[in-house]
Amino acid sequence: MKKFCVILLFVFVCFCITSCSDNKKSDSLKFKLEYESINNLKNDNNKKYREVNISSDNPFVYATASSIVEKINNNETFIVFFAFKECPWCRSVVEELIKAAKDSDVSTIYYVDVKDIRDIKKVDNGQVVDVKSGSPAYMQLIDNFDNVLDDYTLDGVSVSEKRIYAPNLIAVSNGKAIKLETGISDELKDPYQDLTDSIKSFSYNKFKCLMKCLEEESTTCKKNSC
Repeated sequence: MKKFCVILLFVFVCFCITSCSDNKKSDSLKFKLEYESINNLKNDNNKKYREVNISSDNPFVYATASSIVEKINNNETFIVFFAFKECPWCRSVVEELIKAAKDSDVSTIYYVDVKDIRDIKKVDNGQVVDVKSGSPAYMQLIDNFDNVLDDYTLDGVSVSEKRIYAPNLIAVSNGKAIKLETGISDELKDPYQDLTDSIKSFSYNKFKCLMKCLEEESTTCKKNSC
């Protein structure tokens, strides 16, 4: 009977490992297809989306703002990438992010599509006006990541709150945000311009720095370090 229970436990563990692996592969493929689906198409401003070639073994696992809040509350250590496929800045850095993750042996980066969950505001006669409220989980993330997020400004006017921009890659250690990185070089003046080796190298090195920071779980890791 004891031997049977051990065998049953072994089979169960193998099933869980296989199931998790299959889910990871499914998310990786989903991310690849999603981002490549608009390659070279034109947006509403008649700008052509940058062509990206996403590895099928990329590290992205789909998550929601709510699930990230839960991970924070559980004091987990992880990396989360806030972006969306139509974001031209995101498309300019995503390939280097994948390379940096692979070279850093980072197998999982949680991916949250922020396109529709953020609050929307506008400036009317110099005053900030609410257009749409952010989801409750998104607003909770604003509080959780306050120490690394940039200020929210519109047309030079301060909104008096923080903002999760796209792209934002955030390293979280034991439930605390320790570093944020965009990977965007000052050389990249226009997200539709050609990516030079220098621009790519900048993105890659910045992402590698964030991953090293998390590996060391350094409490002295600053947003602008590296």
